[in-house]
Amino acid sequence: MLRVGSSTYALSASCQKKTRKNGYRVTAKGLRIVEQGVSGRPASPSRCRSRSDRAAKAEGRFGKQDFVYLADENVYRCPAGEKLKNRYTNEEHGQTLHRCWTDACRTCTLKAQCTTGKERRITRWEHEEIVEAVQERLDKNPEAMRTRRETVEHPIGTIKMRMGATHFLMKTLPKVATEMALHVLAHNLTCVLNIFGVKPVLAVVRA
Repeated sequence: MLRVGSSTYALSASCQKKTRKNGYRVTAKGLRIVEQGVSGRPASPSRCRSRSDRAAKAEGRFGKQDFVYLADENVYRCPAGEKLKNRYTNEEHGQTLHRCWTDACRTCTLKAQCTTGKERRITRWEHEEIVEAVQERLDKNPEAMRTRRETVEHPIGTIKMRMGATHFLMKTLPKVATEMALHVLAHNLTCVLNIFGVKPVLAVVRA
């Protein structure tokens, strides 16, 4: 079992440790990955922010990471010390999102550094605690992404090069999956031959 705050998530028996890109960060796919026992890590804090949050940081305003989530009260504390309460909940693309804001923004002295609207709104996914736990693991192991680049991105790049950086020859998912499996098999065999040599590999095959 995996405990994140007050929530408990069931993990598979064969818990794997893999480094995933941040594409799943704000989708339900991230939750399914955790339930499958995969320990994920986003690419970087900057790449994990939303487009509007990145724009705010680029213009010198506060980003979401400048707001502290208080789990006991289910509110965010802004840089000015005000608490943003959950005012509205809706569902987008199968995700339950909570919108938090406070009316104190209208008279806040830091408003110019925070938002160009009437108030600053913070969006929180219903399973955001998983994302925060993932980010915490990355903070504790900053070399994880270097390992990912060396062990994951390099093979994918090599396979693409051998494919000629073109489209798959087959159509429909089952056939494309088979074609991809053959590409991966060829890559793995090449690695084995380069590491152990031809004769030892042939000896194992004949045994």
